[in-house]
Amino acid sequence: MTKKELEAKLDELKSDYVRIQSDMDKLEYVRGRVSSAEAQLIRLEGEISEINKKLEAYE
Repeated sequence: MTKKELEAKLDELKSDYVRIQSDMDKLEYVRGRVSSAEAQLIRLEGEISEINKKLEAYE
């Protein structure tokens, strides 16, 4: 992947993270099940970390 593609993927992952976090907040408010959202956030954190490492290699 090029640096530009990695940056685009990072932006996409961050957007997904914020959306899921917002959904999780809503679920907590109505006392819904948040375990699925938590698992997705953990997965996204790992992907974001991986992309950041690849971007650091470019610099």
